[in-house]
Amino acid sequence: MPVAASAIYFLNLRGDVLINRLYRDDVGGNMVDAFRMHIMQTKELGTCPVRQIGGCSFLYMRISNVYIVIVVSSNANVSCAFKFVVEAVALFKSYFGGTFDEDAIRNNFVLIYELLDEIMDFGYPQNLSPEILKLYITQEGVRSPFSSKPSDKPVPNATLQVTGAVGWRREGLVYKKNEVFLDIVESVNLLMSSKGNVLRCDVTGKILMKCFLSGMPDLKLGLNDKIGLEKEAQLKSRPAKSGKTIELDDVTFHQCVNLTRFNSEKTVSFVPPDGEFELMKYRITEGVNLPFRVLPTIKELGRTRMEINVKVKSVFGAKMFALGVVVKVPVPKQTAKTSFQTTSGKAKYNASIDSLVWKIRKFPGQTEATMSAEVELISTMGEKKLANRPPIQMEFQVPMFTASGLRVRFLKVWEKSGYNTVEWVRYITRAGSYEIRC
Repeated sequence: MPVAASAIYFLNLRGDVLINRLYRDDVGGNMVDAFRMHIMQTKELGTCPVRQIGGCSFLYMRISNVYIVIVVSSNANVSCAFKFVVEAVALFKSYFGGTFDEDAIRNNFVLIYELLDEIMDFGYPQNLSPEILKLYITQEGVRSPFSSKPSDKPVPNATLQVTGAVGWRREGLVYKKNEVFLDIVESVNLLMSSKGNVLRCDVTGKILMKCFLSGMPDLKLGLNDKIGLEKEAQLKSRPAKSGKTIELDDVTFHQCVNLTRFNSEKTVSFVPPDGEFELMKYRITEGVNLPFRVLPTIKELGRTRMEINVKVKSVFGAKMFALGVVVKVPVPKQTAKTSFQTTSGKAKYNASIDSLVWKIRKFPGQTEATMSAEVELISTMGEKKLANRPPIQMEFQVPMFTASGLRVRFLKVWEKSGYNTVEWVRYITRAGSYEIRC
């Protein structure tokens, strides 16, 4: 059930009630006394944000010097309740000039009561968008003298915005040049053994968009994901096209995406917000294309010398290149002197992180680079050989490459005026936790 609240209280740090609202009659008005006695006075505020006392549950969060407490008597959705609190605080800040504290609440009692009546109805969260609520709750809050007043943009056609489903975009936008920028940004997480075996590997990605489009456009995005291609072939009664397909896991969308259409047709259809936003996030665990292979060799020559050889191979296409490649090879704390030979880039010893840091500004695809280092150590009486050395770490970013193989098949824009659009698509892969044991 999406029920979030039977009652909501705003308390200061002493436990005094600043403001409250009862949405249901299944809890008594003295619930705040139970919260004050059993939680605040027992100094258990930091242990868990959800507590049960009697037949009621208390969900609380501290914002600045104010505790926001939600009381429920049923098995309510806790995530929904905390999400409501976060969105409500953002709404109050938009009215109060960016501040939310005890003084802001005391100075805006009437406005807060009016907002609480709008954003929740009988325990069910309603619209919390500041842009929409400001269309018909036009009263300005008492702002702190230290807050800067945000610039208010006129929002025409209030009726459409209040009653329509597109609360994230206003009408009347006009651009001389209609453009859409789409970036697929992926982070590769890898743990590889010293023998080159992949122990753990996954890709986390997100699709970022920046839209400068006039009117109220409808966009449709097609990807080379397996489910989407199979559904498209089924709807068009034709065999699925051969080629690389990927399986997306843990997909989450921006609120603008039409989920009903996605569930039925497996296409990403949406009316985009104006400007920059994150369209979707995803994760991939199978079929990952590793951009780099690292082959380390470490030899201990006696008690005071080490010889380190690291070979890095780029696996992506020969026409591509990586930027900002950094390889960090951990060494013992008692390192005294180092000497290097590299086929590309520069290397040095960084004592603050106990690592040899090898940097390559530009690394072409289908090539390899090596670093050889001799390390002299200070001999200590109580020294012990490390059974497990810390892993080698890599940093990099590869433009126009995706480790998952995700590709944009099409990006279509429909708008009733029929203007032409320019679409820009970019790909970039970065190192997340990219580690190689040695």
